[in-house]
Amino acid sequence: MSSLAPLSKGADAIRVSRPASALFFFRSFSILTSMTEGSATEKRVVVFGIFDGVHDGHRDLFRQARKFGDEVIVIVGRDRVAEKLKGKKPKYSEDKRLEMLKQEKLVDDAMLGDSEFSSYTVLMRYKPDIVCLGYDQQALEEDLRIWLKKTGNDILLYCLKPHKATELHSSLLG
Repeated sequence: MSSLAPLSKGADAIRVSRPASALFFFRSFSILTSMTEGSATEKRVVVFGIFDGVHDGHRDLFRQARKFGDEVIVIVGRDRVAEKLKGKKPKYSEDKRLEMLKQEKLVDDAMLGDSEFSSYTVLMRYKPDIVCLGYDQQALEEDLRIWLKKTGNDILLYCLKPHKATELHSSLLG
């Protein structure tokens, strides 16, 4: 069984507990493999985040996302959104964070996110097949589920496993 967890679509999903009382939905490894290997069409994967200084945890997120598709696009949270979500201004401006992410080897493209919460025009623009979420993005997961249901978009959501979460989480880095 894979440690990567599909969060939507699929009658064969199994509901189990994960740390912090959140929910994971697992599919068998063979189903995950068939989605990501030997596919006739390219898969576009999107990840969201503030990325206020790119560290090994972010790079691990990109590496995990790459396993789901051929193209990884990073959506960088706007300064205003980052301040509202985290309660403080980012260390780096949105333009600087965007510039840093465009230099990352595992990132095919990066763009600034929406100015308004829950609009997801970036998803309409890029039309990803899959959105990979960080282990700590439960609020984003819930919001995306609502948006997907409301719009009828067919995008898979996957929660990725943490990379040294007790050492590298941005809130611990200051």
